[in-house]
Amino acid sequence: MKITLITVCYNSAATLEKTILSVAGQSYKNIEYIIVDCNSKDGTLDIIKSHKDKITRWISEPDKGLYDAMNKGIDMATGDIIGILNSDDTFYSNTVLAEIADFHTANNIDASVGTIMQHNENGKVVRVYSSKYWNPEKLKIGYMPPHPSIFFKRELFEKFGNYNLGFIIGADYELIIRFFLKEKISWKNSGITTTAMLVGGLSSSGTASYNLITKEIQQALLMNDITFSPFKIKLRFVWKILEFYRNVKKGSQSSLLESMILLAKI
Repeated sequence: MKITLITVCYNSAATLEKTILSVAGQSYKNIEYIIVDCNSKDGTLDIIKSHKDKITRWISEPDKGLYDAMNKGIDMATGDIIGILNSDDTFYSNTVLAEIADFHTANNIDASVGTIMQHNENGKVVRVYSSKYWNPEKLKIGYMPPHPSIFFKRELFEKFGNYNLGFIIGADYELIIRFFLKEKISWKNSGITTTAMLVGGLSSSGTASYNLITKEIQQALLMNDITFSPFKIKLRFVWKILEFYRNVKKGSQSSLLESMILLAKI
């Protein structure tokens, strides 16, 4: 089984090398690694070129945003399954892809969902974002599984389309709704912690972002003919707090507070 990994980057010189080395350090070797650079102006290209032996294919050119770049990577992919690894993230361990390959082989599913660890710039874990209690119906209340933990069969994109560029920060949510709710793909929770993810990103930047993603979640549900309650979508922070308390096992008051602040942003 060939696994295609896609990393999209823009001015990622501070973090990209760790991401590349995380891929290169995987015990599983049947990997196609694609990097789509969005015409970076810092030292990102120098890092890519210095590690070109670890990269199957890379391009650097202007694009229409993050999701356009992801689509370019998907269109180049030849693997059996596809995963996204952000340019400031790393795999949780060097056996993640071996575990993913074994899980997909054993279960013959369209997609797997898992767990990610979110940490701050000091490396402190501030949240364990798990799919343990997730199911597609929860998309109707604004609760999606962690995007970097999902591995899809490549053929799904051929059948049902790529990321919709009509969304600013919610194209991943729309694609997951389309695949899991509308098309009812087969899936399982792998239980695998896939990714160590740096806190931040397009959908984690405060009130304005919260309001925008709320709007785009509703737009995504509407365009896929899914019945939902706008009130429950607006209150998705409540469901995330409940999800957090279901998954947390231990932690100090300071880590709990930090996690609450993080949850309030997403």
